[in-house]
Amino acid sequence: MTPRESWTDERLDLFEKRVDERFDRVDERFDKFEKSVDERFGAVEKRLDRMDDDIRELRQAVARMSESMNRNFIALAMLVVAAVVFF
Repeated sequence: MTPRESWTDERLDLFEKRVDERFDRVDERFDKFEKSVDERFGAVEKRLDRMDDDIRELRQAVARMSESMNRNFIALAMLVVAAVVFF
């Protein structure tokens, strides 16, 4: 098969139409891909928000435990001092 030396207007129009159709299909595929990526990132963002909430709750729990331990340590120290002084 030998290449054509020249292209007719009809052939060029047909070529242009086919190129446009193929690019339209590529655009559709990119749109589907973009939608899928957006959905997945949305799901990841929701999970990260839940993780942030969980971490915040964990920090609050650790802070409460730390305060409680500090109060208990102070009370114990006072008991030891009282025991040494009074006994």
